[in-house]
Amino acid sequence: MDKAIDNGEWITDEGVKLNKKDLPTLPAYHVLIRPVSIRAKTKGGVYLPDKVKDDVAYLTTIGKVLKIGEIAYKDTTKFPNGPWCSEGDYVCYGKHIGQKFVFKGVKLLLVYDDQIIMKLDNPKDLDTTYNLSN
Repeated sequence: MDKAIDNGEWITDEGVKLNKKDLPTLPAYHVLIRPVSIRAKTKGGVYLPDKVKDDVAYLTTIGKVLKIGEIAYKDTTKFPNGPWCSEGDYVCYGKHIGQKFVFKGVKLLLVYDDQIIMKLDNPKDLDTTYNLSN
């Protein structure tokens, strides 16, 4: 994903940044994620139209955890070893889960704490546009 464009660039020309204090208050077990942006063009050099980038953006399964709800990961029956992730971590989640919305010009995803599949040290380790035939 070293050639991925910044999330703010494909949403708006102004490169919107969110500060933690600007984020909404999360209810219950929710985790707020900012999906990782997609590539501007394919490996073959074909530039992706804005509509395609917009549609594919929420099909990526990688995002950065921006905020965690007050009681997320507090259920010791579900999470006996504690939280799976914390703010600032990159995580994977299911392709069609969560509530998708735009907040201050940035596309975000709201999921439940148990919908996080795994944590990544580096989002480049899981490139959703990588061609497995190479």
